[in-house]
Amino acid sequence: MSNALVATHAMTLPVPSDSLGSYLREVYRYPVLSAERETELAMRLRDSGDLEAARELVLSHLRFVVKIARGYGGYGLPLADLIQEGGIGLMKAVKRFNPEFGVRLVSFAVHWIKAEIHEYVLRNWRIVKVATTKAQRKLFFNLRKSKKRLGWFSREEVESVAQDLGVSPETVLEMESRLNGQDMSFDPAGSSDDDENTWTPSSYLAAPHTADPAQALEQSDWEQQSNGNLYAALQQLDERTRIILEQRWLTDQKATLHELADRFGISAERIRQLEKNAIGKLKQLMA
Repeated sequence: MSNALVATHAMTLPVPSDSLGSYLREVYRYPVLSAERETELAMRLRDSGDLEAARELVLSHLRFVVKIARGYGGYGLPLADLIQEGGIGLMKAVKRFNPEFGVRLVSFAVHWIKAEIHEYVLRNWRIVKVATTKAQRKLFFNLRKSKKRLGWFSREEVESVAQDLGVSPETVLEMESRLNGQDMSFDPAGSSDDDENTWTPSSYLAAPHTADPAQALEQSDWEQQSNGNLYAALQQLDERTRIILEQRWLTDQKATLHELADRFGISAERIRQLEKNAIGKLKQLMA
């Protein structure tokens, strides 16, 4: 069955909204399927793509999605969103379920439901991602469970957790630091009552030299003087040498030695010598 068909048919399923209580009552109206009925529906879906069978399988297992989603309530994310993400995982599991595996759908679907909820939590728990690799995701959820029980880790506890999860103690300490960090606006609006005591990350950035009007004026004057000296020095060169320098250094499309050699009817080596001598003379004139 294609993803498009699943997505289209899923639109008729109950969707968690602001009225979460109504959604839960709707979900618990659907009875838990017997093993025989579940196998029958799974066979119909697998063999003939029966979407009505898929719908019944999903509806009868939404109560398990709700139960799993409630276990993630400590992350401060809306339960309705957690349920909806878990529902996506359930539909993926139903699509891949094979009744000949010899396991119930609920056991098979747990992995898919949790995987979708995990991805949602990691995307939305913080503005800045705390876990990006597979190992970091595993550490994130396991470490958070351990911290609820132990609080701040001692060195012995860090080493114990690292050994249990198969990672280095440094990795555990880094993730613990991320878990205890807080998001902060880079440049929030200052408080009208106490603007002088408002500290933000942007306060600690070094200002570019252009932020100082005196330095900006000095830089502008220096550039103008340098450009003027360069122009005056170029005027003291003969026309051929001046053209060589301009074509080699002062244009966006720089000419090659061979192109200039063809233009002036001399060798490329002679062009290189003229260029070198002219640069030395410019340095003396501008010193």
